[in-house]
Amino acid sequence: MIRHLGLKAYGKINLGLDVLRKRDDGYHEVRMIMQTVGLYDKIDIYLKETPGIEVVTNLYYLPVNENNLVYKAAKLLMDEFHVPHGIRIHLKKFIPVSAGMAGGSSDAAAVLFGVNKMFQLGLTREELMNRGVKIGADVPYCIMRGTALSEGIGEILTPLTDMPQCQVLIAKPSVSVSTKFVYDHLNLAELKTEDHPDIDGMIEAIKSHDIYKVSERLGNVLETVTIPEYPVIADIKEKLKELGAVNAMMSGSGPTVFGIFTNPIAAGRAYEELRYGECRNLAKQVYLTNFYNTKEVPNG
Repeated sequence: MIRHLGLKAYGKINLGLDVLRKRDDGYHEVRMIMQTVGLYDKIDIYLKETPGIEVVTNLYYLPVNENNLVYKAAKLLMDEFHVPHGIRIHLKKFIPVSAGMAGGSSDAAAVLFGVNKMFQLGLTREELMNRGVKIGADVPYCIMRGTALSEGIGEILTPLTDMPQCQVLIAKPSVSVSTKFVYDHLNLAELKTEDHPDIDGMIEAIKSHDIYKVSERLGNVLETVTIPEYPVIADIKEKLKELGAVNAMMSGSGPTVFGIFTNPIAAGRAYEELRYGECRNLAKQVYLTNFYNTKEVPNG
């Protein structure tokens, strides 16, 4: 039996995010292009001889009980398979919290993978994804990773051609956004045609490996709610484009903004400017990373 596992839980951005309708069950039907990025949380899982789940994190304000998704993920599998041992989970967060990058969902996905491996439960990736949706709509994607079309409430996934590599600058302002608030205030009836991103056009651009055509089609319908509430998001978008980004957009329900750069020198200068320069007050967290396309080894 494995006594320790070290895992990486990678964040995601939305290259395109459209909302089609609100369902009778209260969930929203979405159509999104998801992309894994190289920014990740570190998770260590240690075997305990005594039963129970312990969670330790580097952020004092995160819950360490059943309100943390890593706890829920571990409990889901350990209860189902009647695992007699316990585990201690050390979670070191780097992905911005409540920021539209699925950090919590990715952490849960990594723990599902880890518990399955540690206790040799024998579940396939698809079986883990089917269980993951019980924890959150983004969890199945975070198990699969890479470039994907996400439909339904986010659980219907179609793998796409890998994105061409480039630099991705991620900037999160000091505000935190409630996903529930954004969806509750999204008025689909008032949206214009141009508010909806061209998801099909983006899929074709991805297939042609054209980063410029993909960047032209970046779109997120949730910006219509989040940006009026938090104008700093628009400020960061404009600054990234001024600093050389091919395009920039808010990820998920926000407030994180990402800029796509094809020039590594410009990307480095933009990072320095947002992190240490005159614009350092725009964003609280700034990271320079790239797309993460490897799909063969989930959460490894």
